[in-house]
Amino acid sequence: MITGKNYIGNSLSAKGNIAYTTFNPKTNTANENVYTEATSEEIQEAVNLASEAFKEFRTISGAKKAAFLNAIADEILALDDELVQTYMSETGLPEGRAKGERGRTIGQLRTFAKLIEEGSWVEARIDPAQSERTPNPRVDLRKMLVPIGPIVVFGASNFPLAYSTAGGDTASALASGCPVIVKSHPMHAGTGELVASAIAKAVQKTGMPNGVFSNLNSSGIEVGQELVSHPKVKGVGFTGSIRGGRALFDLASKRKEPIPVFAEMGSINPVILLPKALENKGESWAKTYAKSITLGTGQFCTNPGLILGIQSESLTNFINVLSEEIVQIQPQCMLHPNIHAAYTNNKLQAQDQHNVTTVAAITETVTENYAQQAVATVDGKAFLENSTLHEEVFGPFSLVVQCKNAAELEAIIANLEGQLTGTVISEENEVSDYDNIIKALSDRVGRIIFNGVPTGVEVVPAMLHGGPYPASTDSRFTAVGRDAIKRWVRPFSYQDFPNALLPDALKDENPLGILRLVNDQETKEAL
Repeated sequence: MITGKNYIGNSLSAKGNIAYTTFNPKTNTANENVYTEATSEEIQEAVNLASEAFKEFRTISGAKKAAFLNAIADEILALDDELVQTYMSETGLPEGRAKGERGRTIGQLRTFAKLIEEGSWVEARIDPAQSERTPNPRVDLRKMLVPIGPIVVFGASNFPLAYSTAGGDTASALASGCPVIVKSHPMHAGTGELVASAIAKAVQKTGMPNGVFSNLNSSGIEVGQELVSHPKVKGVGFTGSIRGGRALFDLASKRKEPIPVFAEMGSINPVILLPKALENKGESWAKTYAKSITLGTGQFCTNPGLILGIQSESLTNFINVLSEEIVQIQPQCMLHPNIHAAYTNNKLQAQDQHNVTTVAAITETVTENYAQQAVATVDGKAFLENSTLHEEVFGPFSLVVQCKNAAELEAIIANLEGQLTGTVISEENEVSDYDNIIKALSDRVGRIIFNGVPTGVEVVPAMLHGGPYPASTDSRFTAVGRDAIKRWVRPFSYQDFPNALLPDALKDENPLGILRLVNDQETKEAL
């Protein structure tokens, strides 16, 4: 049942006087439930609870934390159709998408549960003392990863489940031993509260400390600003716009004690069409990319917003087929009127730039909040000279850049801002002839795709979801996959510490049975 209140630890609270509702973009009407924005007093209470909870939570065993994460997954599933219907009413997205994203959220929670239950993720390193070493004896040194403290997670507009309340940031932070305070996204506050209620039930069922999780409502930016500025908050997870992520990054860096902000931000995900691939399979790739550009109404961070090729008859044919195919796809509803308005404005801004030609567009009137997809094209020289064309248009839009030769193509790639993904469309042996272009692309992206589409992110250990700025604020880390846990920890060493007082991961007898690096050798054996 949705109350519209904030979860301050295990308690519901609504002390404020700022109220708001969510919006159903499909019916173009406000939803009924009213949500109360968290006050400064409630923010303070949530952070203080999280700080106190950290003292206990950081020492709880991996097995018990795993049971907690699995309990969250079970409680989310128990919400059943109420969660699905609320999700749909706040996003305009279909039932299949709601259930698919719920499945991914459950999968993420269970993945991290499995990881921490096994335990080797802490990267235990042991270099025992060598008292007989000359001329200087070696001290006993032992190192492992430890959690950093309370984390603030910002819900994402385009993924109300997988990147929000119990999404990847929250799951990985809890797995690491860090309490989490979620700044709920105002567009899906009901979905957020339902998931928060599931987490609260899991907290109580598994005996986790009160304050290990809180969920705060917010209709604007003030709650988020206050959370990031709070001295007891030790890290931030964010998925959203460059403007929003950069503002949080700047705010966190100006604190008396700066803290890390792991923000996954804008990306236009360049796609490189090599000549032979275009010549042999250009029509097929055009049909594939018409679907990728419009998938989820283009509201994915990996949407292919930029397509690059060398001028040729084959590239012209690709553009023609892409143009024909994309207008045959039924327009779809966007997440919110504000997102629809931003898409329309940014699309028009790109289309109005010098030397840009719109080659395909839905021009007839569509239902309110439904996106009119479009494709435009521009020559390589104009693209290089106009940074406006490098900006993300969040929605079903893509710009095809026609380069005069391979050298211009390489120059464009080298001058792109950081991206989440880069894709190469190539015949099997063709790519080796464009080594410099591939190297240039690798320098600008976090993940490179061969003969595929960027839309779609697998939650597996080898996934890297991040990239050079502004794709993310720290390209050394991923927001998806098991290694996402490393954002919320720091290395910590013990020197000549009594064995009985060491954490289990570093004790001589290795009671956890985890894989450790001992004297430069990986082993599960006791010392």
